[in-house]
Amino acid sequence: MNSAVSGDPDGNVGFLDHDEVYDGFGDPPRALGTAAVVELAAAQDRLRLGDLLADLPASPEVAAAVCGFGARFDGDVREHPTEHFVALREFYGAAARHAQCVVTWVD
Repeated sequence: MNSAVSGDPDGNVGFLDHDEVYDGFGDPPRALGTAAVVELAAAQDRLRLGDLLADLPASPEVAAAVCGFGARFDGDVREHPTEHFVALREFYGAAARHAQCVVTWVD
């Protein structure tokens, strides 16, 4: 869902668009309204990360190579996206339950 990065078109967080918050790399901060947060939380609940990662080779070394890391990767490449996806799903789920907006930007 593109709004997770691009925000809602009518989100007004221009007050965050300055050097102390945003360094000019990529787009300035954007707001996700409560409806977008609820939609993103529901979409994440429907997503099955295991299904997405199932196509990776069973061997951690081969999986790392397929992902472009090669021998310099230590561990299983599945752990990083799994850990971050779970945290993101919990974050958006809590924000949706509390009817909160989210400010997002890429740095």
